[in-house]
Amino acid sequence: MNIYVGNLSREVTEEDLRQTFGAFGQVTSATIIKDKFSGESRGFGFVEMSVKAEAQAAITGLNGKELKGRALNVNEARPRSEGRRGGGKPGGGYRGGQQRSW
Repeated sequence: MNIYVGNLSREVTEEDLRQTFGAFGQVTSATIIKDKFSGESRGFGFVEMSVKAEAQAAITGLNGKELKGRALNVNEARPRSEGRRGGGKPGGGYRGGQQRSW
């Protein structure tokens, strides 16, 4: 089961997530999403757990709990919807900023 983990402190590492969620069962993977330009954490990540019952226990046990000074937002990850890139408009979402001179 894929689990969304939000409101992460910038100091939290993927190893921190593995250890925290590992208390509830086997963690398949732990990923913190980083800004592609600065490389800094974007404040959320995903944890994959192979046993659904363990994942549910982790969600229940960790949602609202503090990790490195921040209360975690933990829930089942939703599948990514189509069209989330490019500003939300078909064709890339460019809004144009040119002024008319008539």
